[in-house]
Amino acid sequence: MKRILIIGVGAGDPEYLTIQAVKAIQRADVFFLLDKGEEKDELIRLRQDMIEEYARGPYRVVQARDPDRDRTSPAYATAVRDWRTRRADLYERLILHELGEDQTGAFLVWGDPCLYDSTLAIIEDVAGRGGARFGYEVIPGISSVSALAARHRTTLTQVGRPVRITTGRRLSEAASETAGDVVVMLDAHCAFAGLPDAPDLDISWGAYLGTPDEILVSGRVRDVAEHIHELRTRARERKGWIMDTYLLRRRS
Repeated sequence: MKRILIIGVGAGDPEYLTIQAVKAIQRADVFFLLDKGEEKDELIRLRQDMIEEYARGPYRVVQARDPDRDRTSPAYATAVRDWRTRRADLYERLILHELGEDQTGAFLVWGDPCLYDSTLAIIEDVAGRGGARFGYEVIPGISSVSALAARHRTTLTQVGRPVRITTGRRLSEAASETAGDVVVMLDAHCAFAGLPDAPDLDISWGAYLGTPDEILVSGRVRDVAEHIHELRTRARERKGWIMDTYLLRRRS
């Protein structure tokens, strides 16, 4: 039977690859890489470097264009469902037509496949359709959340206090529902600056974690919010994309 490996490759530093991930790469016959456009070519190159470094034996790299997601639609959930369906259609075609019956295919997933990544859910969708028969395995990776805490030399949890992981879109809701700390991913608009108690929060922020372009800022939100916004804007204009994560912490 065909097999699929969903391999978490870490937040950016090639040394974030775990031994388990390296061994999984060595097992793969076909690597599926999704092209997200010219501005994100760097992410493709980093994956190709990992494959060239660690793959063993004959292998193929199959590159396909990732379907675009409508980011202007006010119906966010509908837009995401439509994008995931089109992505599942693509994955199904790749598994059916680019992978031999006894071969192993691999998707190299940035960070951890189990944390704010759609690959696992899409593979489950494809498997449930029944058109492509395969087994699959998930290899965890070092997420940007773990990398952020390590780079700021802090912990994600404090004694007797919870931590919540959410997105920028849901930050205001999360902040009002928990008395603990909040880790935020996928925030395109510096949502932390709009919180009612933002001035009294501490923030540990990082972009392009684990890469040569890494940017780190920490301090009171009231002191560094404008600086983070400026850094983020300039970095996005320079590179064409940005991935950042931050921890908000209330002072005891």
